[in-house]
Amino acid sequence: MPELPEVETIARGVDERLRGDRIVEAWFSSYPQPFKTPRDRQAKGLAGRIVLSVHRTGKHIVCELGSAAPASASTTAQPDSQWIVHLGMTGRLLVSTPDEPVAAHTHARLSLASGRELRFVDARRFGRLEFRELDFRDPARTGAFDAPGAEPLSIGPEEFAALFRGRKLAIKAALLNQTLLAGVGNIYADESLFHAGIRPRRAAGRLTRTELERLRRALRKTLQQAIRLGGSSVSDYVDANGARGFFQLEHCVYLRTGEPCRRCGTPIRRILLAGRGTHFCPSCQR
Repeated sequence: MPELPEVETIARGVDERLRGDRIVEAWFSSYPQPFKTPRDRQAKGLAGRIVLSVHRTGKHIVCELGSAAPASASTTAQPDSQWIVHLGMTGRLLVSTPDEPVAAHTHARLSLASGRELRFVDARRFGRLEFRELDFRDPARTGAFDAPGAEPLSIGPEEFAALFRGRKLAIKAALLNQTLLAGVGNIYADESLFHAGIRPRRAAGRLTRTELERLRRALRKTLQQAIRLGGSSVSDYVDANGARGFFQLEHCVYLRTGEPCRRCGTPIRRILLAGRGTHFCPSCQR
């Protein structure tokens, strides 16, 4: 499943290419699984909307839409709706041209005034598409999408430590809990724990403040580096242009079972924890 760096990379790519463009019409497949909002309502709501911005919230891509473009480059139009994309296990959000072949398992095609298309492709159909109307007169933006957990790239030391206080579950499982931290998945939990020198089975509530701060910094640094390298392409992931990421070349433990640790040479171990394959160095992580 694409994690925070992959979703961030895709959102930035779509924003760069489609910001200010107008959606002319939207087509959706007949499969019911990808739609949190009925396809007819999505098609009607999207038609004529301007793409004001595209950003990531947790593991979701949020397209902020408006009925009118900004009055000038220095002003910002108020969104009146959102199109929310969750990529699931194998989802792709691709900026294409109409003459490019339509991939199998394409479930949405948004035709834009510029001549481009935004396509959602998902072979396993675990992804989700949702359209929301917003009341732009409400300062709280009632109905706007928000992730349930804290943002890993901006969370501070006190808030981070408070997330794990008194928790008996393993720190790896806690990092994967989206109600605590939004966007962290298997790859970056393993890599961050390695860089923090913490074993994945340790109880989250028994980590010291020093260890938790080391983990917070390692998590942020790992995620930022992965974003710079376009994410990890270990399965189906590609960015909005169809290009693979490069952070998998930097992995220290993830999917390196039996290979020597890049730091100490000890073979990397794999265990099953919280139902997920978990990789760590038994020497560097304590």
